[in-house]
Amino acid sequence: MPPDRVELSHEMLAAALGDSWSQADVSAAAELLSGGEGQFPSGIRSLPSDLVSAVQRERLLAAMLRATAEIGYREVSVQDVLERAGVSRPTFYEHFDNKEDCFLAAFDSAANRLRGRIERAFGEGENWRERLRSGLDELLSFVAEDPDAAMSLIVDGRAACPEALARRDELLDHFASCLDTQVRSETPASEPAPTAIAAAGIVGGIEALLYSRLNRGEADDVRSLLPSLMYFAVLPYEGHEAASEELLATVS
Repeated sequence: MPPDRVELSHEMLAAALGDSWSQADVSAAAELLSGGEGQFPSGIRSLPSDLVSAVQRERLLAAMLRATAEIGYREVSVQDVLERAGVSRPTFYEHFDNKEDCFLAAFDSAANRLRGRIERAFGEGENWRERLRSGLDELLSFVAEDPDAAMSLIVDGRAACPEALARRDELLDHFASCLDTQVRSETPASEPAPTAIAAAGIVGGIEALLYSRLNRGEADDVRSLLPSLMYFAVLPYEGHEAASEELLATVS
């Protein structure tokens, strides 16, 4: 039985494609794709050719994430991606040089979505603990809602290729720097500044836990980890009593 093809909703396409095309054209592309079982029907020629190309590229990125999550990067072939994307081999090579090129583009796309969601969440809250709670909740929601992307970022990014590993490390460093900046901004001048190693250790520990959960196929209930992750994150900065308060918080 052939694998299921990826489906891109209007909301997903609009978020991925930005403001380059009108909402009407994006909606038309999404509708035609839905009616064409993942392939562009003949009526697609009424849409701008660059929009058609952009949507095909997004399908390939989503298909790469799906194939990698199901098979693992090292075993994935271009044919596996084509079967899930519903596009031709020539179309693939119009956009990407090879499997690695496609995976790195898919990795970057997923990383940008995650980074955007967490940064928006970090804008909420009156203090660093509230902002961190919002950010972690967004991270766990991302893992539960988009396990294909989470698998590529957290699991396959470790072993796909040296460039993917470098980009994964860069993403972790970014989140560690954000956490360190948040804590430092609220540390009284009379107290010693926290070490940046603490933030790196917290981010690395959270990533290691999610790696384990995803490897065991346990992404559905990750949001229940929020209180424990908050305890783990608060402990180095404010001690056991403050961290324990987070264990009593309920997950909405």
